[in-house]
Amino acid sequence: MGLEDRDSLRVLHAALNPGADSEELLRRMYTRWFALDAPVRDLFGPELASQRAAFGRAIHWVFGEFVAQRAQEPVAFLAQLGRDHRKYGVTEQHYDSLRRAWYSTMRSHLIDSWTPAVEDAATQAINLITAIMAGAADADDGPAWWDGTVLEHHRVSRDIGVVRLRMDRPMTYHPGQYVSVQIPQWPRRWRFLSPAMPPDPDGFIEFHVRAVSGGMVSNAMVAETRAGDRWRLSSPHGAMDVDRDGGDVLMVAGSTGLAPLRALIMDLCRFGENPRVHLFFGARYPCELYDLRTLWEIAGSSPWLSVSPVSEYSFDPPWAAAYPDVQPPRGLHVRQTGRLPDVVTKYGSWGDRQILICGGPAMVRATHDALIAKGTPPERIQHDPF
Repeated sequence: MGLEDRDSLRVLHAALNPGADSEELLRRMYTRWFALDAPVRDLFGPELASQRAAFGRAIHWVFGEFVAQRAQEPVAFLAQLGRDHRKYGVTEQHYDSLRRAWYSTMRSHLIDSWTPAVEDAATQAINLITAIMAGAADADDGPAWWDGTVLEHHRVSRDIGVVRLRMDRPMTYHPGQYVSVQIPQWPRRWRFLSPAMPPDPDGFIEFHVRAVSGGMVSNAMVAETRAGDRWRLSSPHGAMDVDRDGGDVLMVAGSTGLAPLRALIMDLCRFGENPRVHLFFGARYPCELYDLRTLWEIAGSSPWLSVSPVSEYSFDPPWAAAYPDVQPPRGLHVRQTGRLPDVVTKYGSWGDRQILICGGPAMVRATHDALIAKGTPPERIQHDPF
């Protein structure tokens, strides 16, 4: 049955569950890939843990879609992933060696549950995934990356930086998408960031970056970026959007997860009429609600937009005094205190809304699960697979 065999696909999906032992599976797969095709190793950075984890999360999501017998979104996502991998210099030959390494690793990892049906599903799924990625990469005649110069860098909080660049040539993307970014401090280490503004014909672009504990690249972006730095961006990913004919909208942003939702809100400002949009913008401390002034300015001229600030703590820490005051004049909803999923769901399921959630994986999962528990139809909820 292959890709129609849900039980076999569930076995493959479970093997890639980030909460299980998929880290060892992925490590062995990459090791086998490099053994089969030694030049591939030089395409990636020296530290592979984040690369392996990102690929594992992506493929876990794809297999989940296969289990649900949904094809449209995973095919589009895999095509984006293939186009994006051009930035590494991955070729059709490399996809062939990846396919062989992936199949043999899955077979040895699942030896106790490797039935003929699982083998058939694995063969078809791996062949399909690598074929879509390789085909999309080969068919794309656009640039593999875009280079740009940092114009401004603002440290708006202890852990948050706002970076504005001008690209050498304008980059095409849809508001709500994200791109891979490489910085000069860490060559060959790519990280995903979401543009915080719609595409600009003059090549300007803005990113909001949060320094992750132990994250070498994100910490360098926040603490070490200077005007004049040259950044490299690769192909856009993601399909989050607002259907202007699809009814009212709920947006939930945790910290710098605001960026893609801000881009969507700014894009909606082009139109005279829009569905109502309610944004919950959350952070740990009030001082980390770093872009409330921009939201206040947009809401002041956009009656369809309302904004509810949320912080886990009602007070600011001592270090907040070293950074700009983020509180806008009166006009937004009164700030609420609590965990973002709890604050959002105390108003009900929002089941009649288009729902977009952006932020850290834990926050996205918690908010998604809290809404489902309230009775929200899962198909109403959008969030990136990463």
